[in-house]
Amino acid sequence: MCGIVGYVGRQQARDIILHGLKELEYRGYDSAGMAVADKEGTYVRKAVGRVENLAEAVNREQPEGTCAIGHTRWATHGGATENNCHPHQSGRVTLIHNGIIENYKELAGILANEGRTPVSETDSEILAMFLDARYDGDPIKTMRECLPEVEGSYAICVLFADHPDEIYIARLGSPLIYGTTSDGAYVASDIVAILAYTDTYSVLPEGAVARLRTDEVRVITFNGRNIKPPVETVSWNVESAKKDGYEYYMLKEIHEEYDALQATLRPRIIHALPDFSADNVEDEFFKQVDRIVISACGTALHAGMVGSHLLEQLLRIETRVEIASEFRYGNPILDERTLLIVISQSGETADTLAALRLANERGAKTLAIVNVKGSAIAREAQRVLYTHAGPEIAVASTKAYAVQMGLIYLIALRFGLVTCRLDEPTVAHQITRLMETVDLIPDILAREKEIEAVAKELIHEEHLFFIGRGIDYALSLEGSLKLKEISYIHSEAYAAGELKHGTISLISEGMPVIAICSQDRLIPKMISNIREVESRGAKVIFITNEDYTGDEGKSQWRINIPKTDAFYTAIPVSIILQLIAYYVSYHKGLDVDHPRNLAKSVTVE
Repeated sequence: MCGIVGYVGRQQARDIILHGLKELEYRGYDSAGMAVADKEGTYVRKAVGRVENLAEAVNREQPEGTCAIGHTRWATHGGATENNCHPHQSGRVTLIHNGIIENYKELAGILANEGRTPVSETDSEILAMFLDARYDGDPIKTMRECLPEVEGSYAICVLFADHPDEIYIARLGSPLIYGTTSDGAYVASDIVAILAYTDTYSVLPEGAVARLRTDEVRVITFNGRNIKPPVETVSWNVESAKKDGYEYYMLKEIHEEYDALQATLRPRIIHALPDFSADNVEDEFFKQVDRIVISACGTALHAGMVGSHLLEQLLRIETRVEIASEFRYGNPILDERTLLIVISQSGETADTLAALRLANERGAKTLAIVNVKGSAIAREAQRVLYTHAGPEIAVASTKAYAVQMGLIYLIALRFGLVTCRLDEPTVAHQITRLMETVDLIPDILAREKEIEAVAKELIHEEHLFFIGRGIDYALSLEGSLKLKEISYIHSEAYAAGELKHGTISLISEGMPVIAICSQDRLIPKMISNIREVESRGAKVIFITNEDYTGDEGKSQWRINIPKTDAFYTAIPVSIILQLIAYYVSYHKGLDVDHPRNLAKSVTVE
C-alpha cells in the first residue's frame, strides 16, 4: 500500500527520491519521508500529509548525497504523525517498509527485554530495531538471519550507517522491483516511480536480499545462493502516466478505456475467434473443468460478477464469485476439475494472492488476470492473461475494470468453444457483438455533459441507493463503490427485488435511487421496483436502453444506453456510472484521485 523508492548512483539523490514519491502518492498520502546517506551521517526528514510538504522542507535544506530512500505512507499501525512516518531509525539502521509485521509484538517483547523501547506506534520501527539489535557489521548476513524470523508481509529498503553508499532490500508478500542504468541503481514498489530513468526492471524474489551499489546489484537468497532474476521491459512510456491536460487522472483514465480495451482484446481475436495461444494458455487447459470460481477484491470482484453472468447463462457452467478476503477462511471446495480465476490490477493484492495459493495447494487449475508483468500473482498462477491498460494512477479503478471485464468475456467464449458448449458461428457472432459494444464507448463519452448535469444534482445528498437485476445488480455494486469511495456519499446497492424485504424502510422523501435497466427482459420487473421507491418519495435516475419507450414511472432523470447486446451492456453502463461518480466528487470540490483513507494497491490483509 505504501510507496517506496530508492536510488544509489552518480547523481544527487534528493530530486530523484522526491520525483519517485510524487509518482507513488496514489499508494499512500498520510505522510512522507526521506533519508539521504553519506560518510558524514544520514539526513532524515519527515512530514505529515502530502509529498509536497516533504518537498518544501527538503528543497529548503538541500541535503547532499547520492544514496537515498523515500517513503509515502498509508497508515496501518499508528496514526498519521511525524513519529510514525518513515524512515525509521534505530542505531545504525534506517529503514522504510511497506506491509504488516504480524509478530511485531513478540519481537517488541524480545527487544524490551534487551532494554530497547520504540518511539513510534508502528510495526515498522520494531523491524528496524530488530535488525539493529542483531547487526554485526555484515548487512547481508544480518538480514538473511533476521528476516526468516519475521512473520507477515514486507518490502523494505535499509541503509546501514557504516555502508553509506549501499541500499539493502528484501520482500515478502509486498511488491518491490529494481532497475539499473549507467547512472546507478533504483528500487521502487512500482515502476512508475523510476520510469523516468529506466524502462527495464527485475522483480526481487521472495526469500532473498539484494545489495544495490552504483555499478552492481547482487541478489542472494536467504540460504546463501547468488541468483539473477529475469529482466522485464515496460510496454508503455512515461508519457502514458501523465495527465495530458486532464485535471484529474480518473477522467483521463475513463477516456482511455476504449484504447485499453482495443489493446487488450484485438490481439487475442484471430479469424473472428478468441485465441490465447500467444499467452501460452492452451485449449487443453480449459478441458475437464466442471466448475469455475472467480476470486478477487473490490472492483476486480465486480468485474468477476459481470463475467459470471456470461459463463452461466451462455455456457451453462456453474460459476461462483468469491470475495478473496473470505475465500480461504471458508474451507472452499477445490479439486483438479475446478478452475479458479483470480483478478487483480496490481497482481500483488494480498487476499487474492492467498486465494490463489490455496487453490494451487489443492490441485485446482488457476488462471490470473493482471496488469503487471512479474507480479506475485502472475508468477504463481499456472496461467496468466495480462491486461494492457497501461498505468492506472487514480485510486478509483476505471480502465482496469473495463479490461478485466473484457478479458473474462474472451475467456468465457474460448472456454465455450473448446468444451463444445458453443460452436464457431455462435462464438464469432458474440465476438462481433462484443467489439461493436466497445466501439460504442466514444458515443457514451459524447454524452458526458448530460451525465455531468445529472451528477451535479447529487452533490448535496448524504444517502443514495443503486438498484438493478441480473448483470445490472453487479453493475450497481460497482457504481455504488465508485460513488462512495471518491464522493463520500453513503451509497448502497441492492438487487431490486430485495428492496421490499426490509431495505425499502430506508427510502425517504427526496432520496436519490439510481435504477439500472439494461436488460430488456427484466425492465418490466424493474419498473415495478421503481414505482415502489417512488411511492415512498424517492427521486429516480433511470439508466436504460435508448430504444426503450415504455413506462418509466416518474423518474426525474433518464440517461440512455446505446443499444447493444444484453451480455455486453456492462461496458457502456460502467462508463456512465464512473462519470457520475467522477463529476459528483469533482463538483463537491474533492481530490478525485486521492480519496481519504484509501490507497491504490492493497498489499496487506
